[in-house]
Amino acid sequence: MKTRVLAVAMMSAAMTIGFGSVSALAEGEIEYKHVDAPEAINENGVVTADQWEEIYPEIVESFKANADNNYRISYLDEDPYLSNVYEGYGFAIDYTSAISHSYTLEDVNNTERPHPLANCLTCKTPDYTKLVNDMGEEAYSYDFAETLAQMNENISCYNCHENQAGDGGKLVVTHSYVTKALGDEMQNIAPEVLACGQCHIEYHFDPETKATTMPYSSVAEMDPTAILAHYNEMGFNDWTQESTGTGMLKAQHPEMETFLGEGSVHAQMLNCADCHMAKTTSDEGVTYHSHKWESPLENEELLASCVQCHGDTDMKEKVTAIQTEVVAREKEVGAELSNLKDTLAEAVAANSLDEKTLQQVRSLYRDAQWYWDFCYVENSEGAHNSAMSKRCLNNAETLINAAMARFA
Repeated sequence: MKTRVLAVAMMSAAMTIGFGSVSALAEGEIEYKHVDAPEAINENGVVTADQWEEIYPEIVESFKANADNNYRISYLDEDPYLSNVYEGYGFAIDYTSAISHSYTLEDVNNTERPHPLANCLTCKTPDYTKLVNDMGEEAYSYDFAETLAQMNENISCYNCHENQAGDGGKLVVTHSYVTKALGDEMQNIAPEVLACGQCHIEYHFDPETKATTMPYSSVAEMDPTAILAHYNEMGFNDWTQESTGTGMLKAQHPEMETFLGEGSVHAQMLNCADCHMAKTTSDEGVTYHSHKWESPLENEELLASCVQCHGDTDMKEKVTAIQTEVVAREKEVGAELSNLKDTLAEAVAANSLDEKTLQQVRSLYRDAQWYWDFCYVENSEGAHNSAMSKRCLNNAETLINAAMARFA
């Protein structure tokens, strides 16, 4: 089974309005401190985790424990057909599992995928988030190497709390492209989900400004079919595959879209923190939300919360069964997609299709790859929304079969 890590970064909260605004968790078991934020000593104007540690030692200690997650696998080794499907794009060269947010700058610096512009740093460091907030969209087209040299901290406190003290669990949506896309619609999304969704989303870089851009403006439009229609209408391609002549799309990591999408049974009851941030009490009796982001399958306290709805169900067994089924279908449909790609490439090389049929097959191939990829790159392997995962894979297979029929 694919091994992935889904990480989130926030404390629970009740309402987020927009960029620069805050939200707070109602006081309860957790006794929140009311303090002034320290003055940023980071040259980029970011209050670092080390500074916050003096005020929130338990939280920062748990946050730093994310560094324990440094296990990495190569998806290209695990699923060799990926190199064929992604031919001509960076993911055919280097595609490994994400390790913890403690290594984001290291990851983006070491990847063999090309990244000429600084927009690749969008969700890698609070220093770049602050830079965009200060400089505007022009920061997205800065040189990557020059900008990276100015970055100091991996994903950290600023990304979800800005430079505010976090009194009452306050959150801040710091990524301005989110508020630009969603605006007032953000009030219809749980702030805990927004805090994660700032980065765990589908996005693209605007062809002109190079700005990180979300392809929708409402929850209803987060559906993979609606996103595909948007990209098709704007004629957007992530790359053009040379062997097939097809303008292709590369899905990112649509956790928020999947969690909120049609078929989700959890979105109305739970949020990211409920399942990935355990409520913890220190030896000194301090209760806080752990900022070590974990799968509930790896944390008994998180797993125990499932019994409120699932009773005595063996949740590890249940979730593992879902993930096993979805991963098996990913591999099956991925192999079919790879076969379609080869068949199309051979037809292009032999000039064996008339222009109308060729364009039909290319369109079907592009759309099929989108639906398959939307499921493959989503980190929960079906656990967030198995209905959507299966629907995407079924749509992909239907399109693959329709394309293959054109060769008959």
